[in-house]
Formats: sequence, C-alpha cells, structure tokens
Amino acid sequence: MDLSLARRTVTAEAGEAAVKAAVAHGRAAGKAVVAAVVDASGDLVALLRGDGAFKASITIAQDKAHTSAVFGAPTHALGAELAANPALHQGIALRPGVVLFGGGAPIVEGGVVIGGIGVSGGSEEDDRACAAAGLWALGLR
Repeated sequence: MDLSLARRTVTAEAGEAAVKAAVAHGRAAGKAVVAAVVDASGDLVALLRGDGAFKASITIAQDKAHTSAVFGAPTHALGAELAANPALHQGIALRPGVVLFGGGAPIVEGGVVIGGIGVSGGSEEDDRACAAAGLWALGLR
C-alpha cells in the first residue's frame, strides 16, 4: 500500500502570466476584470485586479478558479450539466467557493488538472474570453 502520491500543480510563474494576460485581454476589450489562478487543490496562486474592477469580483474570480480546479471543468459547462438535476444543482451551488456560471476554466497539462483560472468583472462571455486569454498565455487551448 502506498501512503502518498505526487501531485502536479501550476507554478506561481505560470499563474502570474495567466492573470496578466486575462486582465490585459479585459482591458483591451474595455472591461475591468479580476483574474485568479489556483492550484489543483483550489488554493490561490496568483491574483490580479485590473484598474477599476469591482471589489466583489475578487472573491468571485477566486471561486470560479476554485470550482474549475476541483471539478476539472469550465464553470459554465458544470452549471449546464447540473441543470438537469435541480436538487444536485442547488446542493452543489450552495457549497462554499462554488460558482456555476461562466468565467472559470481548468488548467490542464498532459490530461491532468494542475489548477484553474477564474475571471470576474464583465459579462459571462467577457469573463470566459479573458480566462481563455489566460490559458493561451500558457500555451493551452
């Protein structure tokens, strides 16, 4: 019996690059956003609040990143998948740190979830585009 296992996780350098790219994408689109990157366990690695972004977006971005990392799915897809089962949808949605609307995406390397990115401050479409820009900065997607 093994007592431990190795777990891959996103680096601080990668997290910093992703949040910078996500916030820059928002700025270029005229949106003030917050971007957060968490590790595979959902713990914060990097966070950047764009100029003028709402304070509430800080927690929402972190929660989107956390949700994507621990469930291994984009937040919008998870929400859509759970919608068919209202009791399950509501039960999961009520868990602390869980967001079931767009703007969070897992960070996947070699088929393994190593973290998540979350963006808040724009519409769901804006936040998803900014999160995608963060992934692209890492050479993903």
